[in-house]
Amino acid sequence: MAVVLTVLVLFLAGFLAGFILLVMGAINFDFSNSEIPPGVNQPAKLRILHIFLICTAVVGKILENIGICTQVGFVRYMQGRKTLGKDPKLFIKDLWFEKVPVRIYQPKAPSASQRRGVVFFHGGGWVFGSLETHEKLCRFIARESESVVVSVGYRLAPEHKYPAAYEDCLNATQHFLQHLEHYGVDPARVTVCGDSAGGNLAAAVSQTLAGSSELPKLRAQILIYPGLQALDFNLPSYQQNRGVPLLYRERAAFYVLQYLNGNATNLEEVLEGSHIPVDIKLNYRKWVSPDIIPEEFKVRGYKPHVLLDCTTEVFEKMKRFCEPTLCPLFAEDTIIQQLPETFILTCEYDVLRDDGLLYKKRLEDNGVRVTWCHLEDGFHGIINSFNSDWLSFPAGKRGLDNIV
Repeated sequence: MAVVLTVLVLFLAGFLAGFILLVMGAINFDFSNSEIPPGVNQPAKLRILHIFLICTAVVGKILENIGICTQVGFVRYMQGRKTLGKDPKLFIKDLWFEKVPVRIYQPKAPSASQRRGVVFFHGGGWVFGSLETHEKLCRFIARESESVVVSVGYRLAPEHKYPAAYEDCLNATQHFLQHLEHYGVDPARVTVCGDSAGGNLAAAVSQTLAGSSELPKLRAQILIYPGLQALDFNLPSYQQNRGVPLLYRERAAFYVLQYLNGNATNLEEVLEGSHIPVDIKLNYRKWVSPDIIPEEFKVRGYKPHVLLDCTTEVFEKMKRFCEPTLCPLFAEDTIIQQLPETFILTCEYDVLRDDGLLYKKRLEDNGVRVTWCHLEDGFHGIINSFNSDWLSFPAGKRGLDNIV
């Protein structure tokens, strides 16, 4: 019996040591490819947050390799395991809008008039994120702006490819707009809002509803560091922030490919720009080009990228990147001109910064009023850490106050 116990202890010790070495190896590898810019406030906090994310991903990969669960499933589980319980100032209820799960936050305090309505789409690269991951954020918006907030739990990739997420967000928004009276919401004060991939979905939904005469017009759209195009992954912000947590350049391309095709088999072509034919790229240069980016956003470095052509086979898999419901920057001017007042938040140390800058210019060129909030010390994902106890960042709270 003693021999068996000794062998078991040695096995467990060996397994634990191997596990720790795997995790430390992954962390060291990720660190060698990452960079915390000197302009980020509280860089040590960002590094700690980054380590947590790496460890979760590594453990998920190990569990996937030994057949317990998928890496994606484990990361989703770890992200959504916190429950906040009741809120003294809000009625919170889970419902279904047109087969789409939603969570509604309604202020308890009586209101003399109809309230604002906010339809919120969470971020997470279309692969991660849930009603739970953005629970604190939605509660804060509902409380501080005294609005009815509807958080949409859309289907995720790679299980559900484009346009599943977009269709869920559109259907949930249309349902809400058709039943505003039931929730005491003013039809003239409904906003769509989203962060990252959720910002992409908010922009796409807003464009689709812009020409509708059957539903109330959206009052505004709030786009928090949105990803709005998949044509050029070599814009200045992609070059400058390629290794800045929490969103690497490669991961940004990986996520949009997961959403489009359910896999990332053409990742290298997308990164180098050989996934879209040159003639189509030239046609879209009026909207997506480093030449449009203000010079002050190139001072940290920018190297012009050579235009590369692509094969027919690759473009056949990528051609839907030209659809505005996937890449809202490609919508025609006739659509852009009908969009509601817009709030755009960008972060200096974010690969998606220039997507926001390009969309800001398109909107302004077409007569749409834009309120722009730029966090000079911000990074991608900072808003969702506004209330993460000792891992919160002042810039995140500052940005959220502007949103509210």
